[in-house]
Amino acid sequence: MITKDAVGERAAEPGRASVFERLAAFSYRHRWGAVLLWVVLVAGITAVSSAVGSGYHNDFSLPGTDSQRARTVLERHGAAQAGATVQIVVRSDDADGVRDAAVQRRVEALLGTVAELPGVTGVRSPYEDTAAVSRDGAVGYATVTWAESAENVPKEQVRKLLSTVDRAAGDGLQTAVGGDAVRGAEEGGGGAAEGAGILGALVILVFLFGSLVAASLPVITAVFAVAGSIGLIALASHLTTVADFTPPVMMLVGLGVGIDYALLVFSRYRGELLAGASPERATRAALDAAGRTVFFAGCTVIIALMGLVALGLGSLQGVALAVALTVLVTMAASLTLLPALLGVFGARIARQVARRVERRAARGGRDEGAGWRRWAAGVQRRPGAALLVSLVALGALAAPAAGMRLGFADAGNDPAASSSRRAYDMLADGFGPGFNGPLVVVVEAGRAGGSASEGAGGSGPAAGAGGDAMAAGAAVRDALDGVPGVTALAGPFPAAGGDRVPSGGAAAGGDRVPSGGAAAGGDRTPGGGAAAGGPVATVLVFPSSAPQDEATAELVERLRSDVLPPVERASGADVLVGGPTAATEDFAATVAERMPLFVAIVVGLSALLLLAVFRSVLIPVKAALLNLVSIGAALGVITLVFQHGWFGVEEGPIEAFIPVMIFAIVFGLSMDYEVFLLSRIHEEWRRGLDHQSAVREGLAATGRVITAAAAIMIVVFAAFMLSDDRMLQQFGLGLAVAILLDAVVIRCLIVPAVMQVLGRRAWWLPSWLRRALPEVELERH
Repeated sequence: MITKDAVGERAAEPGRASVFERLAAFSYRHRWGAVLLWVVLVAGITAVSSAVGSGYHNDFSLPGTDSQRARTVLERHGAAQAGATVQIVVRSDDADGVRDAAVQRRVEALLGTVAELPGVTGVRSPYEDTAAVSRDGAVGYATVTWAESAENVPKEQVRKLLSTVDRAAGDGLQTAVGGDAVRGAEEGGGGAAEGAGILGALVILVFLFGSLVAASLPVITAVFAVAGSIGLIALASHLTTVADFTPPVMMLVGLGVGIDYALLVFSRYRGELLAGASPERATRAALDAAGRTVFFAGCTVIIALMGLVALGLGSLQGVALAVALTVLVTMAASLTLLPALLGVFGARIARQVARRVERRAARGGRDEGAGWRRWAAGVQRRPGAALLVSLVALGALAAPAAGMRLGFADAGNDPAASSSRRAYDMLADGFGPGFNGPLVVVVEAGRAGGSASEGAGGSGPAAGAGGDAMAAGAAVRDALDGVPGVTALAGPFPAAGGDRVPSGGAAAGGDRVPSGGAAAGGDRTPGGGAAAGGPVATVLVFPSSAPQDEATAELVERLRSDVLPPVERASGADVLVGGPTAATEDFAATVAERMPLFVAIVVGLSALLLLAVFRSVLIPVKAALLNLVSIGAALGVITLVFQHGWFGVEEGPIEAFIPVMIFAIVFGLSMDYEVFLLSRIHEEWRRGLDHQSAVREGLAATGRVITAAAAIMIVVFAAFMLSDDRMLQQFGLGLAVAILLDAVVIRCLIVPAVMQVLGRRAWWLPSWLRRALPEVELERH
């Protein structure tokens, strides 16, 4: 603990002041200017970003995969559809279903009204295409085409369509609208979740500090940081690829990290006040000590996020850059805005701290760290038992993650009352579950020299030079007929000269699902209706299983590896399995394939940082292994809840980018607590305490702050479980569980036990490596 005299001595020797202390002194002395500068910057960034708007868009392109090649072929031949499409699905309880004359008049009147809505360029009635009505006649769908792509259709136009369709329901007629644009308009974002998280954090801080003013400072700092970051990313989205789900993720991480970092600084500031320092000296000492920890922890999070670049996935790279920028702005706010706020409210906070100490002393209050000291001593007496119980529990939670199935949520995971979900269910009931996610098999005429002799046994039509894609497509259809898991086929259809590729139904997924093939809802072309000889044809494959089912993924793999290669060899044509469902499988497989490299980069760089800071070989190894265990346990919990449907949650795959995002963020955040705890243990050890006493004193000094910081993060992250967005629910649960396990099991049980077992060996470093490593200090001694 820094005494008043020590602080005064440091302040009197400006030559010894660190960058963090000088920054704190400048912000404190020019507090009103610093606060005003932050207000102007955030207000200006927000105003400009609001005026310019955002350019968020998803990029799930995966060069080298079948689905991406299929999409490229279609775009090259002018078959890609520009405007978005949605499906108006109708269901009638009448004996004749939607073919009943009265029902048909109502549906046609509805479609006539829809055709006049803003942004609508075309409406195709279910009565124009017999395939648009189910066999039993109960369900039919109309295709509505917009002038804009799905991500650019104004939500007001979509909501007007939804209200128009809803008004037509009743008297035995059910109506709903499905499609990407509809899902985007119905999504609610964070909203109440963000407010609930901030309110919960404020309540915890009030209990921690006993003052609303003191509790508000970390929250204000976090809100400024998040507001500025969101504006900057909105502007950056015009220059680079930033996914549309980035803002809620930024708010989720920014609020948690911002409050966490500010709390670390403010807790040290409070400690300096208790030691008798003046508000200005306490501010400088707090930034000199805790500011270093915040800076190092923030750099660790940024490094972990930058590891996502190694995945080579466009959308994830944009999200990583956005969240890294949020952490960077949060660090800047904690190191500049918070000292200024302490300058504004420092005198009042100092009086409140003094009064609280006096009240505790009058009640015979004990040392705040006494309980943590006793806890550490108990763990040190039985380190083996603590390690065994903790590791078994974490291992049991992590086990389900081995069976994690990656994918993307589609309309089948939307709230039951949403229009997109009702449309999805009606289409599945009328046409089969696979109708919501058809596979698009793209057949491109073979290169010159291709012949039937290339095929197995020479069977099948030859494409050869100037080959006929329609003939090859017919061979593809013949090969697919009767394949287990295929319930229906359509085509081949020509896809050249600008003809639209038919969808055969509502494409599965939503705004976050890679398209990887034909756009959904294109106008149907009668089979074989175009002249033969086109360079590209498509065959639609309707699986017997839903888009998210594992059986669908197995079907995609079977078609690519067993069913279609013989046709490809025989015809000389290139045959590719594309479409949204296949693209989803490709994206998930790519993430899983590149995950080991990503983990190695993040763990390796973080371990090097810890090696330089603590000058120990075993400390970085311990930290990396424990972080991997806690993250694995968090992913196991997500798997149980969202994939296996625990607690009544809709079953489905885990969003493909959730594991890597959680790993990057949690690995960085967990280092906060690791650094904060171990730096205090290291400090006590360097002061001459034996390793057992150093561990007890380190936990006594940091246990209260780590618990409060973790509780705040858990509340902020868990609040996003209130969101209707499945991705945010998974993200919030994963981060909350990981932080809970890290703060409770890792820091309170495993770290004291491991440090007890290692003893003095924990700080071992070869002499040659000691000479090579730079000196990095987190604490002033």
